[in-house]
Amino acid sequence: MLRLRVQWQGTTTAEYQFDQREVVLGSIDTCEVCLRGEGVSRFHAVIVNKGTEYDLIDSSVEGTFLNAIEVSAHTIKVGDKIGVGRFIVEVLEASATPIERGETGEWTNFLGDPIEHGDVEHLLKMEPFASIDLDAFPRNRRLRSILQNDCRLLRCKDGDIVLREGDYGTAAYFVVSGATRYVLDTLPDEILGRKSQSRKSLSALFSQARVNRLIPELRASSEQSSSRVLGRRESKGKLPRVFLQDVPHVLDEFNTTVLTEGEMFGEISALGRTPRAATVFAEGDVTLLEIRWQGLRDLRRYSPQLRQYIDRNYRERSLKVHIRETSLFESLSEEEIDKVVAATVFETYGEFDWYGSYKQRISEDGTSRAIEEPVILREGDYVNGMVLIRSGFARLSESTGGSERTISYLGRGDTYGFQEIAHGWRSDSAIPYQRTLRAIGYTDVLIVPTQILEELVIPRMQTSQLPQLFDLENSAERFAFGEAQDDSVDPALLEFLVEHRFNNGTSIMMIDLDRCVRCDDCVTACATVHNGNPRFVRHGKQFRNYMIANSCMHCSDPVCMLGCPTGAIHRDPEGGQIVINEATCVGCSVCADSCPYDNIRMVAIRDEESLFHIDPVTQQPIVKATKCDLCVDQWGGPACERSCPHDALKRVDLSDFATLRKWVKKS
Repeated sequence: MLRLRVQWQGTTTAEYQFDQREVVLGSIDTCEVCLRGEGVSRFHAVIVNKGTEYDLIDSSVEGTFLNAIEVSAHTIKVGDKIGVGRFIVEVLEASATPIERGETGEWTNFLGDPIEHGDVEHLLKMEPFASIDLDAFPRNRRLRSILQNDCRLLRCKDGDIVLREGDYGTAAYFVVSGATRYVLDTLPDEILGRKSQSRKSLSALFSQARVNRLIPELRASSEQSSSRVLGRRESKGKLPRVFLQDVPHVLDEFNTTVLTEGEMFGEISALGRTPRAATVFAEGDVTLLEIRWQGLRDLRRYSPQLRQYIDRNYRERSLKVHIRETSLFESLSEEEIDKVVAATVFETYGEFDWYGSYKQRISEDGTSRAIEEPVILREGDYVNGMVLIRSGFARLSESTGGSERTISYLGRGDTYGFQEIAHGWRSDSAIPYQRTLRAIGYTDVLIVPTQILEELVIPRMQTSQLPQLFDLENSAERFAFGEAQDDSVDPALLEFLVEHRFNNGTSIMMIDLDRCVRCDDCVTACATVHNGNPRFVRHGKQFRNYMIANSCMHCSDPVCMLGCPTGAIHRDPEGGQIVINEATCVGCSVCADSCPYDNIRMVAIRDEESLFHIDPVTQQPIVKATKCDLCVDQWGGPACERSCPHDALKRVDLSDFATLRKWVKKS
């Protein structure tokens, strides 16, 4: 166990507790102890658990000091004070214990089968790995170990789909041998193994209202057939791989480009957890290195060359698009946009697999969880730029005595810090950040420097367009979602929604229990439009008179889509709903296990005679994932909401607080 206390100018700013192999001290978010200040390098120093003691290893330019003496490597003990820039990190506890190691050295959780040593040596001779400084990696995270244990080799056959446009994934891919095809066009749903959505006809709507099926989860045998253009390869002990059955047709009809040996793809969406921008499939026999996000994170952390490679790709492929989508920059010229892009810094905060820790810690006190969320910007810090949320969510809070109070949360496309920058520009008196911004789960941000905004944006704005000045004398001033607090959502309700991660939902099922008369019309309506089988459970977490029912929320960050082997669960390109194609669902339960809210269920399906569909290989009943689809094939939207006679049920998009506020305050 390692416990540390951080002090700045004699004041304690934070305490940390770690039970892991490595603790990195530095100025960026990927460090376990983030110290933003003068004299702190990005990866300043590393504290390594040696089994019986902890070693402090300097990796900075400015130097690391132990009890006021500069050191390069030294064993630490309780009471030692580590000098990092102007910070003092005091060692409160340093009781090291041996960490279980796998046969290959460091890891016990391999990504599939560990890569053989011979294959690792071959990879180290290929670019960009050949140019990486091996000594830049700490002893317990050597490049060879990362390649061997955070990666795996995939042997793909002709037509195997590696990435599918619109899917979410956690890995990047490096072409070791052979070639892949990057599809520049959007492929039809049928080719991608997705079910094209269409509204039911008028006769079908009347028919479903008359039918009351007694057989639960009935599926006609014809509904279980797969796509005519998409095949499935079974692999013993592994999830099946889907492939294109007619590769020549795809090459003839759609624009593609070739990715060959030494090229990497998928890294931008893997790090930012954004949808895959294109479909990539194997052309002939291909060997790929799959790099899971943990390995990609460490490669980017310790290798400036690889970080520059990934950052350059992002700037070339995506950053300009994100800047252009932000209203503040829409009037800038192409040359000015390029200047903003060149100056913008992008960073990531939080746990990539936040949904795992969320399930484990949801019973903890909300204040405790909030304090442990990584700080992006802290109240009182010097204003060095505006934060633009690229993906994920962030909690905006203010200090109230000895605790923090949530004011609002920010999602993709939202910004924070511009009001402080504009205040300083208008009043010629710089002020610090007025709120603390913390990452909720996993958050990817862009930071646009203050100088850029003062040079290119603010001068061309009318006074009426600029945010109002802060009333620094009125400590009770509160703003949420750009409006006065007395006209916003109840802060306690907001705290409840954020604590339980419901802010992730674009269509949460919210029930006002004071209006609800328990008539069950919502359940009946859902069952009617889904062949007698409702797709939600009318119970869930409660706050005062409000209940969030167990129904798919169609999340902004849909972690249920991570790892689906066939792409059966996907986002509908038109409405944005998360839907499941039953024909390509293989019943692996990856989506159900990943959902943090337990809103996906695995059910055994039956035929028209009420007999289970049987898998011919396992001789076991076939199960499928089932969940709310927001009545995507119905005219008029969700039947549950339309059927409520007392307006007690509302499908709420938590990015639209005006609608939520109006419904909550309805008398």
